[in-house]
Amino acid sequence: MATIKIKQIKSRIGAPKDQKETLRALGLRKISQVVEVEDTPSCRGMIRKVHHLVSVID
Repeated sequence: MATIKIKQIKSRIGAPKDQKETLRALGLRKISQVVEVEDTPSCRGMIRKVHHLVSVID
C-alpha cells in the first residue's frame, strides 16, 4: 500500500487530550519527528484532526 510521511511541526502542549492521543496514535512524540504511515481513510482522518500540528511531506 501507499504511504504518507508526516512531520510534527508544532508542540502538542496546550492541545486537547484527544488531539494529543491522535498524535501518539500516529507515532509522533517530538517536534520535527517524521513518521511514515499507510495511506488509509482512518489515517487521513487522524491527520485531518491534527492538521494544525503536522505537515504532510511529499
